Amino acid sequence: MSIEDKVRWDQQHGAARGSTEASGFLREIFAAEAWPIRRGRALDIASGKGRNALFLADRGFDVVAIDISPVGLEEGRRRAAEKNLAITWQQADLEQLQLSEAAYDLIVNFNYLQRSLIPQIKSALRIGGTVIFETYLIDQPAIGHPKNPAYLLEHNELLDCFRDFRVLYYREGQFSEAGERAFRAGIFAQKVA
Repeated sequence: MSIEDKVRWDQQHGAARGSTEASGFLREIFAAEAWPIRRGRALDIASGKGRNALFLADRGFDVVAIDISPVGLEEGRRRAAEKNLAITWQQADLEQLQLSEAAYDLIVNFNYLQRSLIPQIKSALRIGGTVIFETYLIDQPAIGHPKNPAYLLEHNELLDCFRDFRVLYYREGQFSEAGERAFRAGIFAQKVA
């Protein structure tokens, strides 16, 4: 990412918009209590204001939240302090990020697509760890933002990216969350080898 990207995200996170509630897909996965989600160390990639990091910390995870925007991270830090939740907040350019191998039990990635980061996500999970990943599909420009195809998944692309994992749940299509429609793909998968 460039300085322009940082400025853009700072402006977006500085605006008083956006949900403070965790992603609907994340809440859906956790509501199905039969899933093998091991508590431990979690990473929230492109955390923004930390809505998903807060959700995970509230459920007993030791959370690291990474984003390029210090404005978003500061808002997340403030909200975590209000709830007395300990989260490690890290500002980083995700395009320059190097994740440690086998460092996390859970990695979440929402509304952000950097294809070059997917092998690192897979490597950064411990055996038995899980990934919850959801972002926009190539169909999204027909109804809203984002529109840049570089940041949109092809059909079945996310499923193909995690074929070497145990896929526990996958969905793709048009969904509504907080009154907004979007074309999205989401996966919940476990690293088995």
